[in-house]
Amino acid sequence: MTQSSNKLFDELAKLMTDAAGAAQGARAEVEAMMRSQGERVLREMDMVQREEFEAVKAMASKAREENERLEARVKELEAALEKR
Repeated sequence: MTQSSNKLFDELAKLMTDAAGAAQGARAEVEAMMRSQGERVLREMDMVQREEFEAVKAMASKAREENERLEARVKELEAALEKR
């Protein structure tokens, strides 16, 4: 009886191990499918990538600083013209 119980437990353990492996494989497939679908939806929505967004944000910041600098320069020149 003990040997048949051990064999039963061994088979049960093997079945559980196989089931866990299959579950991990299924999880990986579902994650890959969800990632693919998410990327497809974002592409169809014409969303920008983070790198592109950060680049444009930096350009806008630089342009804003340049605009402020030029505005100050224009005020200086206008003040100089008024003194003449």
